[in-house]
Amino acid sequence: MSNQTFILLTLALILTSNLLGFFYSYILLYSGWFEKDKIQNKKPKMKIFWERLPLIAINLGLLLSFSAAGLWIAGDWFSRDMPLWYVFVAHIFLMFLIDDAYFYFYHRALHENKFLMQYIHRIHHQATAPFPLEYLYGHPLEWLMGAVGPLLAIVLLMVFQEVSIYTFWVYSVLRTFHEILIHSGLYTSSFMKFFPFYGTNEHHDKHHEKLKGNYASTFTYLDKLFRTEINR
Repeated sequence: MSNQTFILLTLALILTSNLLGFFYSYILLYSGWFEKDKIQNKKPKMKIFWERLPLIAINLGLLLSFSAAGLWIAGDWFSRDMPLWYVFVAHIFLMFLIDDAYFYFYHRALHENKFLMQYIHRIHHQATAPFPLEYLYGHPLEWLMGAVGPLLAIVLLMVFQEVSIYTFWVYSVLRTFHEILIHSGLYTSSFMKFFPFYGTNEHHDKHHEKLKGNYASTFTYLDKLFRTEINR
């Protein structure tokens, strides 16, 4: 597989997963199908959806642009072979673990530093009851700094072992879907609650509602460890 094909397929995956987030957001806001599953009683209006779409589109464009540039420079670092299943699972888990640890401390700093909160992170927190695609709604600088987590995870893994492009693709899609889900404002499916330390929709929704605590995204162990978890 050529590097150019790799880049085009990666961009297609990113764009497709976010387009699904667009339609999911539209359905949640336009229809009343999921009202009984909402965590909060608040319901964002369609007007808000269209007003915030330009900034969401800018951040999606940044994601696509920087992904393409990064893969053009370092795409050959990825293995083109399908890894053994246990290596595949282990790499995805470690990517999430590293990325989430970075995100916890970065996200907490955005809240605890008054300047960063006032001029950077407050944009994202205009959403007190978010809709799915609002995971992309934030200051472009915040979005770019947040993208350091996945990059750090991949680089650290590559120090010790090759990382397959298939692992990278699956991780990218799962990470996008997780962000879409935790910003959906809907209760987590009962099935996912069986996973210990999983960052549920309720966990992140409470963060948006209270504007504090629950700084982790994928997992919750750091919030428990540093006593930043809120449940009420």
